[in-house]
Amino acid sequence: MFRSVVLTLAILLASLSARSLLAQAPEGPMQPQPGTKIQPTPPEALAKITARVTLVNTPVTVRDSNGAMIHNLEQQDFIVTDNGVPQKITHFEIGGDSISVVILVETSSRVDPFIPQLRKTGILFSEQVMGPNAEAAIIGFDDSINVLQGFTSSHESIESTFASLKTGYSGLHLFDAMNAGVEMLTGRRMPTKEAPVPGRRVLLILSESLDNGSAARLGEILRRAQLENITIFSVGLSTARSELQSKPRDNAPSPITPPGTYGMPGPPGTVQTPGAGNINNEGIDLIALAQVLVEHTKSAATKHSLEVAAAATGGAYYSTYRGRSIESAIDEIGGELHSQYFISYSPKPRSGDVVQDYGYHQISVSLVPDKAQGKKITTRPGYYITPPQ
Repeated sequence: MFRSVVLTLAILLASLSARSLLAQAPEGPMQPQPGTKIQPTPPEALAKITARVTLVNTPVTVRDSNGAMIHNLEQQDFIVTDNGVPQKITHFEIGGDSISVVILVETSSRVDPFIPQLRKTGILFSEQVMGPNAEAAIIGFDDSINVLQGFTSSHESIESTFASLKTGYSGLHLFDAMNAGVEMLTGRRMPTKEAPVPGRRVLLILSESLDNGSAARLGEILRRAQLENITIFSVGLSTARSELQSKPRDNAPSPITPPGTYGMPGPPGTVQTPGAGNINNEGIDLIALAQVLVEHTKSAATKHSLEVAAAATGGAYYSTYRGRSIESAIDEIGGELHSQYFISYSPKPRSGDVVQDYGYHQISVSLVPDKAQGKKITTRPGYYITPPQ
């Protein structure tokens, strides 16, 4: 009888302790605080990404034959297919200010020559990219990942953080920084009863296109970004002078693309511009390369990482190598971001079966015949759903 009483008391105490711990547990993911370092996600955890896609958001940029953006199209002008199956558009708007953006800025010693310029760009991000109803966070990275500013709608905080940028070591963990940015954006601006219209999630990168020593792999990051409906814009910093002065790295850039994706080289000195198609100025099919990386969760020692990331998610890449300043690139990103059409749909499987189609899903967005003449469409190419393990 004594043992029975003791056992009962022990069970009661354990139950009360569990309830206390649950009551203290925070709801939802905890956001990193400014000034904190982010530990890279273990590769084995990244490889186990699975999801059931219930909503696909795709940004769409439409340009005329001269490259000017077109803003007067309506929902009925667009045709959307997912793996060849026509989809019903559930949400449609142009621009929109309900945006969450994570800004990744390289702070390695390699970008010392750019620091005076970068410190002045805060006002461009706050005014041109964020707009009145957006929130933004800032991550700085060299060989470590640091949250410089958590999510805030304060323009003053964004401008102040940029004004105080400092460089660190020479390491360049670009992929780890991208992974941290995607992690911060995951779950932001989700539809709710109070706000049923989904918001936009944007990763904006100012960096060289190289990576040196990250644990994360580019293919895994892009797969996650596609599943989370995150659009990647990037400004490629050209550090040719510091590159010549630095020692050779183990993963020096070498073009890596799947067989058959090389075309004829572009004209010498040309710069990749939005709307120029999926082939960059070196004749590389960026969409084909992105699909290979996403399907096989690979990485690549390639100088085209930022271009591939933008192509894979429906964003845009801006090079500052020739003729374009960092300021003009940010201004162009803001203009495109707030001029894109934003289309959402709930994907229907290829058959009547409710079981989700696993594997790679190709997204196609086109215009009805009477609106398509002379128009060029840029959008995300697709997404990958991992089969259950």
